[in-house]
Amino acid sequence: MVSTAIRPITPDDHAAAEASQALSQIQAYLRTHHDSSATVRLVDEGHDAELVVPRGAVELLARILAHMANGHGVSVVPAHAELTTQQAADMLNVSRPFLIGLLDAGEIEFRKVGTHRRVLAGSLMDYKHRDDARRRGAADELAVLSQDMDLS
Repeated sequence: MVSTAIRPITPDDHAAAEASQALSQIQAYLRTHHDSSATVRLVDEGHDAELVVPRGAVELLARILAHMANGHGVSVVPAHAELTTQQAADMLNVSRPFLIGLLDAGEIEFRKVGTHRRVLAGSLMDYKHRDDARRRGAADELAVLSQDMDLS
């Protein structure tokens, strides 16, 4: 099992402000550069280094900074990381028994290690995206019904 800390890093006000400033610069870069990679320059007290990073990493950094700029905690969990049922339930913001019901119903892939269930983070995120789409569809359907019934 991959040891993964999913405890978020929560920014203070100063870090949120720094994240906001960095986010605007990265967004401007992403809008004007459509290459597959980016060069990042790190400067700190006389040390200067340039790194070439994949565009996906820059896009991920932009998403992280967006959350931090809003004062939200952020965790990065690799898709291949195996989570305990409690970690998976916490990520979905549901109870552990509810999550186990989803696992047993085949909604989320998992494997057993002895008597313990392990959930791949990628499988959990796939379920979350499907569930979010289902919820959006239901909300859209309710909105249409409301308009049809002139309840809006």
